[in-house]
Amino acid sequence: MAASDRYRKPAIAGSGAIACGLAACASSVSRTVLLARSDASAWNAEEQAHRLCAKVDGGDPGKVKVTTRVEDLAECDLIIEAIVEELDAKVKLLKEVGEACPDADLATTTSSLGVSELGKRSGHGDRIVGLHPFNPVVRMELVELCIPQGADEEVGRRARDWCEAVGKTVVEVPDKSGFVVNRLLFPYLFSAVRVLEETGMPPEDVDRCMTLGASYPMGPLALLDLVGIDVAVAIGQAMHADSGAEHYKPPGRLISLVGEGKLGRKSGAGFYEYERS
Repeated sequence: MAASDRYRKPAIAGSGAIACGLAACASSVSRTVLLARSDASAWNAEEQAHRLCAKVDGGDPGKVKVTTRVEDLAECDLIIEAIVEELDAKVKLLKEVGEACPDADLATTTSSLGVSELGKRSGHGDRIVGLHPFNPVVRMELVELCIPQGADEEVGRRARDWCEAVGKTVVEVPDKSGFVVNRLLFPYLFSAVRVLEETGMPPEDVDRCMTLGASYPMGPLALLDLVGIDVAVAIGQAMHADSGAEHYKPPGRLISLVGEGKLGRKSGAGFYEYERS
């Protein structure tokens, strides 16, 4: 791809909230392919992405195509991996799409894994950057952009241009586990869970202390439910493994909730109960 090229046909490899949000944002500027792993997840992703397009200025559901075939990404010039926060799964997918689309730039939405490690293990280190948006993608303005050692700087420039084209503000961050936001955020979130464990306070009261006493827009326990308890545990474990710092270690209450299948909003229960849509 020439340095002057702009992405004309991006693809999002994934079918969860982040993937669908990115597809909706991308639809405001170009046709976009959304790669799902099964027919069932493709159906759900299409419904979610089309619904989210209505929340994006210029979003067009007619420009989002959902597929389960990697071959349908052959003409794409940017492929963004947006699946579960597991190293082996991300490496496998990046390797697969990188081989199927040798001329495309690649990006990963990882929030806690090393981008250079993902590039090295997938065999495409010169064309992978970290592109970390925040949930809900259609509302959150920030994207953390990580251009790891060994990556082509032009790939980073094109990725920045694309993020700005879809209305995001880009901050370039170092290739450190958790980048910047999660390195600052998760010690706070986990501290709130430990307060809950130590005091037996109701989740509502812990959250009220921070929304009413510190003017936070959302309490930490409600935010964990929004992020996903399982996602929070995976992020914490990755940052703890990388740094050894105890404040990144997920509290026992979170581990228990995952074991009970209480993953937050997406499962209908976490620290709070939710109606399933």
